[in-house]
Amino acid sequence: MKILVAGGAGYIGSVLVPKLLDRGYEVEVVDLLWFGNNLPDKVVIIEKNIIDLKEEDLEKYNQVIFLAGVSNDPMAEYSPSTNFIENGAVPAYLSYTSKRAGVNRFIYGSSCSIYGYTVNELYDENKPTISNYPYGISKLQGEFASMQLKDENFSVISLRQGTVSGYSPRMRLDLIVNTMFKCAVKDGEITVNNPSIWRPVLAIQDAAAGYIRAVEADDRLSGVFNIASGNFMVGEVADYVKVAVKKYMDINTKVKIQHIDDYRNYKVSTKKIMDVLSFKSLNSIDSIVKELVDNLDKFNDFDNDSYYNINIFKKIFSSNDLSP
Repeated sequence: MKILVAGGAGYIGSVLVPKLLDRGYEVEVVDLLWFGNNLPDKVVIIEKNIIDLKEEDLEKYNQVIFLAGVSNDPMAEYSPSTNFIENGAVPAYLSYTSKRAGVNRFIYGSSCSIYGYTVNELYDENKPTISNYPYGISKLQGEFASMQLKDENFSVISLRQGTVSGYSPRMRLDLIVNTMFKCAVKDGEITVNNPSIWRPVLAIQDAAAGYIRAVEADDRLSGVFNIASGNFMVGEVADYVKVAVKKYMDINTKVKIQHIDDYRNYKVSTKKIMDVLSFKSLNSIDSIVKELVDNLDKFNDFDNDSYYNINIFKKIFSSNDLSP
């Protein structure tokens, strides 16, 4: 089987692509390499805009995985226009063109951010998606467009991911557990802006396992799936990180609590992905921190701009003389 991973040189792709190769799949990546390239040398990388791909470019692939686009709220709010194009129009175009090219399956990397600010209950895939901020809206647009194309010959699977955290060769320090880990190690203090809001957290190893489950699902299966390693209050995440950093690094950390309003609050049910795709998380906040500790020598320059997507995003706009 031949798979194209759009955005495959990014944070998740740099973990997923080697695992797909290890399972015997032929994998190619389309990526503009904004954040560099940490993939194995044998991976073919097509360095071009996804929107420039034509049907004939996609005819050789059995499946297409979409991991590209704007990846967080700061980027989306810095350039809403880019956000809606890259997260809405681009996956719509790629899924449509993939279907016309004879691709069998399109897997879309969605987000639990689409749920927005929810009441204090577990949200399954049938609950309303009420996000009213750019990132969440754009991820829902991309998902909706892709899912519209599913039929008996074209499978579409959307994975609504919790906040991904953990070590990747294309490292990020702007994700909840990773950020708290950095603050604990660098400053000995974690600041929590709102301890009582809920977030689903997804270990990057679990994320990769989820995508592999989607790749290997029954050919006729389509659907939307929440995927997370667990639901946590943000203050709870800080406490778990504090304990783990002490356990693995003997560093004492203070947790500073602030009370700042947040328009995101959601916890999700993962029953469907367990029942249908046989996915079950094998990770925890503790194991995420352990993975970060084990690889700390590879990203201990905490001030490196490449670890913060918004910093690279702003540089790209500046260098191209573009306005947000």
